[in-house]
Amino acid sequence: MKKLIQYLNGLPVNDRRGFAQNCGTTEGYIRKCASVGDVLNATVCTSIERATQGQVTRQHLRPNDYWLIWPDLPAPQIPAVGRDVEKELE
Repeated sequence: MKKLIQYLNGLPVNDRRGFAQNCGTTEGYIRKCASVGDVLNATVCTSIERATQGQVTRQHLRPNDYWLIWPDLPAPQIPAVGRDVEKELE
């Protein structure tokens, strides 16, 4: 969400409302979600990615579940546990 707020703040004040409307939401709702840790719905996330030409991605907006919503995106890689760590756990 931080990337989206940075992008939004980088727009001229007069363009922010139009940007949000083009994405199917409002500037106030974007800021509210960012401040309380809510997530935007999938449709809005896709619209934001398109409107920002990829500067703000669906992965930025939904880092905890994007691969479940959009199976075309690769799931994050979880690092393998090293053998030394495994021995310590025994």
